[in-house]
Amino acid sequence: MGEKLKLYGFNNLTKSLSFNIYDVCYAKSQRAQKDYIAYIDEQYNSKRLTDILYEVANMIGAQVLNVSKQDYHPQGASVTMLLAENERKGTEEVDDRVILGHLDKSHITVHTYPEYHPETNIATFRVDIDVSTCGEISPLSTLDFLIGNFDSDIITMDYRVRGFTRDIKGRKLFMDNPMTSIQEYIDSQTLLKYDAVDINMYQANLFHTKMLIKEIDLQNYLFKTDIYELPPKVRLEITNNLRQEMIEIYSGSNIF
Repeated sequence: MGEKLKLYGFNNLTKSLSFNIYDVCYAKSQRAQKDYIAYIDEQYNSKRLTDILYEVANMIGAQVLNVSKQDYHPQGASVTMLLAENERKGTEEVDDRVILGHLDKSHITVHTYPEYHPETNIATFRVDIDVSTCGEISPLSTLDFLIGNFDSDIITMDYRVRGFTRDIKGRKLFMDNPMTSIQEYIDSQTLLKYDAVDINMYQANLFHTKMLIKEIDLQNYLFKTDIYELPPKVRLEITNNLRQEMIEIYSGSNIF
């Protein structure tokens, strides 16, 4: 992070990270698709989501002031936290599936979106996490933790710094930590697994990175199906469908 800046008063910069992951899977029947959605709902229930957000709050040096949560039918969850900077508080037990935290200067939210394709039997699980803080610690410091807590085939990240703060001489500072790419904050071994591209607007302090998994090990994408149960032609078709789904999500366009 470099030498700590000497500021006049509080750090007024608002640093916002939007982190989206997509986990893609093949479920061979409607029953398997429903079972997959139920499995995902259980794996990423409110208890786990809350624990993840509490750890994120701890990493950016924030105290959780309030948590809001909600279950959705037939699937999905949300959590929001309101945070106070530079204080810490122990984890509370939460049993619902949606969590929202509120901070006096910051907030963290997480939402889950399970769904599946009606024809190709491809199921997709999306998680959206937003971390906004005015503290000294950038939410970019949580990226490796967040990536490690979710199975991610596609990752999209947006980071923006808004407003300005002042140094002790009154000079405006529009960034408190110079950077060129979000990828600087991701472990190099993680980056080797993905194709990644940046779209940055440096003058606006706006950074965007998206990542697509390079290799598909088909067995890891089959839900309640063994790869040896499938003939080679079917394996190839499933692999192609998985890759096409990923490419369209990654590109944000209906290509195929």
